[in-house]
Amino acid sequence: MSPSPPSARSRSGPPLLRRRTLLGAALSVAAAGLAGCAGDDTPTVRLAFDAPLPAEVPGGTVLRVGDKELQKAIEFSGEAEKFTFEVSWANISGGPQTLEAFRADALDIGSVADIPPIHAAWTGLPTRIVAAKFRQDPINHPIYQLGIAPGAGVASLADLRGKRIAYSPGQAQGALVLRVLHQAGLTKGDVKLVELASTGDVYPTALASRQVDVAPIGGINIKRYLAKYGRDGGTAISHGLRDDPGHLYAPERILQDSAKAAAIREYVQRWARAWVWIEQNPDEWIERYYVKDQGLSREDGQWLVDNAGVPDIPADWSEVITRHQQTIDLLAKETGNKPLNAADLYDRRYEPLGAAAFGEGPK
Repeated sequence: MSPSPPSARSRSGPPLLRRRTLLGAALSVAAAGLAGCAGDDTPTVRLAFDAPLPAEVPGGTVLRVGDKELQKAIEFSGEAEKFTFEVSWANISGGPQTLEAFRADALDIGSVADIPPIHAAWTGLPTRIVAAKFRQDPINHPIYQLGIAPGAGVASLADLRGKRIAYSPGQAQGALVLRVLHQAGLTKGDVKLVELASTGDVYPTALASRQVDVAPIGGINIKRYLAKYGRDGGTAISHGLRDDPGHLYAPERILQDSAKAAAIREYVQRWARAWVWIEQNPDEWIERYYVKDQGLSREDGQWLVDNAGVPDIPADWSEVITRHQQTIDLLAKETGNKPLNAADLYDRRYEPLGAAAFGEGPK
């Protein structure tokens, strides 16, 4: 039986809050002193990035979340009933949608791979990562495979030269294409990149219609593409690279709001426990999410669970940041954007929270 949703509060929200910038010396004191009594008529407390995260969420706080898959896991696991603030769920996912919502001030935190925070910085919207999740065996459990169109004649990365490859700038699939070319010793000039949005079944359809020769396809699209077009010669090959980053990120202005920062602190912990719940309850997850919510067959749901492998939420982001820097350096070189310091994309105050909650599991 599905857990009851948390008690509803008014979604109309408080009137627009006046923002004051507090001087650095008084900042941490003000955050601690005012956060507990924040209300509709209280100015937003600006939190410095070197100030500790507030432990308590002020009454009346609403966190607007775009995390479609984990929303259901948080609900099914019972974690949703334990929030000390209101969560306003948004039907938003992926880099382009979350960035658009951030710019419109319609979203506080989103779930993406590792490319959207880079793209956000390059387009003038500073964001920071507050949670990082991976797969324990990412090479054998990749998110994407390279879909190959019927008759394209691609059996390995060495065959990519001269091929038409689907490419989505600013998204994980686009970055993967550039990383694959680098791995194969090729440049963009050695292939023809065809810009296509990577939403829905656009890539499988482009492959089937031979609009492109190669496209990174993920999730159930892998299974369905092979089942539908395999008899015509459609195939998929492994790219052999890590493609498993999964992050929660938020605009810097949100993380400087002491009430929102405290709510995100709690959200990260419940998010991590929900991942444990998925791992411990695969049959229920398949039935309630993949079958009843997503409309997939139980066979498809089982394939997705098996393909995902075991989740991993690291307690130390040092290696994560190093890998992210390598991706940034490659993208900067290939796209002509300025280099970034990967460490600047992370808010390491949140670093221990997800791992600690993940180790504890559901309570």
